[in-house]
Amino acid sequence: MSSFAPKKDVAPSADEKGVHRIRITLTSRNVKNIEKVCADLKKGALDKKLHVAGPVRLPTKHLKITTRKAPSGEGTNTWDKFEMRIHKRLIDLHAPSDVVKQITSISIEPGVEVDVTINDR
Repeated sequence: MSSFAPKKDVAPSADEKGVHRIRITLTSRNVKNIEKVCADLKKGALDKKLHVAGPVRLPTKHLKITTRKAPSGEGTNTWDKFEMRIHKRLIDLHAPSDVVKQITSISIEPGVEVDVTINDR
C-alpha cells in the first residue's frame, strides 16, 4: 500500500475564475476581408491585454465545377471550369466571456462568417 496523501483540490484564483478558452473561426471567400477582420480582432484583444494565439491560416478549400458550355450536347466539346476558394482563419483567446462580446462587436466585413466557441478549462 502506498502512503501518499490524497490530492487537495486547489480552488482557482480570482484571475482564473472567469477565464475561458475562446476559439474564433473566420470563414470567407475574399482574402482581404478576412485578413482585415483578423487584424481588427487581434488588435482589440491586445489592447485589452489578453493572451492571443493566431490567426492560424488553415488550408484553402478549392471547390471546382467543370461543365459543358453547350446545353444540348451538340457541337464541339467545350467546357467551362469554375472555382470557388474558401479561406479559413482561427484565433484563440484566453479571456472572460463578457470581454469577448466587446472585442467581437467590431464591424465585420461583408462575406466574412464568424463562429465563436467557448471552452471551459
